[in-house]
Amino acid sequence: MPALLPAPRTGPRLLDLELLTRVEDGERLHALLWRPGPGWRMAGSAVLGGGIADCAWVLNAQVAHGYRRTDPARHLADLALAAGAEGRGMGLMTAADVRDPGRARDGGTEAVVTAGVSVRGWAAAPQEGGTGTAGPGTINILAALPVALSDAALVNAVITATEVKVQALVEAGLDCSGTPTDAVCVAARAPRPGTEVHAFAGPRSEWGARLARAVHRAVHDALPAAAHG
Repeated sequence: MPALLPAPRTGPRLLDLELLTRVEDGERLHALLWRPGPGWRMAGSAVLGGGIADCAWVLNAQVAHGYRRTDPARHLADLALAAGAEGRGMGLMTAADVRDPGRARDGGTEAVVTAGVSVRGWAAAPQEGGTGTAGPGTINILAALPVALSDAALVNAVITATEVKVQALVEAGLDCSGTPTDAVCVAARAPRPGTEVHAFAGPRSEWGARLARAVHRAVHDALPAAAHG
C-alpha cells in the first residue's frame, strides 16, 4: 500500500459531531449528528433529503444488522426530530458502528467516514439489480469544504470522493469498489454576494485535491476495524 501523506496541522473542526445513543428493539445503537446551522449547501445520495439543497444538519445513524423497515426516510426523520435537528437536513444509515469513525483533514477540508465491508463487491456485476428498498448504507462519507462551490462542482466533489474511496479500498487489499449501499454527502459554504464560487472540484483542482486527500485518509482510518469484522 502506498505511504499515506502526513496529517495536516490541527485546528478548529468544521465537522464537530455529536454522538447520540438510543435503544431500539432492545439493541443499543448510535448516531453521529452534524448541525452547523444555516449557510451550507450540500450534495448527497442520502436516504433522507438527498440531492442538492441548503441543509442545516447531517445525521449518520447506525441501525441493526438485518434492518427490515421499509420506511427508512421516515425513520431517519423521526431520529433527527428526537435529536432536536431543525430545518432541512440529510440522513444516512449504516449497519456499521459509528462511535469511532475515520477522520481526516487537508487544507481546511475535512472528511468523516464510517465503514463496514463484510458485504462488498464491484459496482459492475453480472446479475440484475433488485427492485426492493435498499438496506442501510455501509460505507458512508461526509465531507465539508470551507468554500462555496457551484452546483456542478458539488456533483464533481461527490465523484471525487467516490473515486478516492475506491482507491483506498484497493490499496487496503479489498477486492471491491464498495458495498451495494454506500452513501456520500459533501457540504460546502452557501454562495454569498462578494465571495468566490469555485466551479471545479475534480481531483486536480485546488479544493478537489484537498477533498481527495482528506477522504482518502478517512477511508483508510475507518477500514482497519471494519475489515476484520
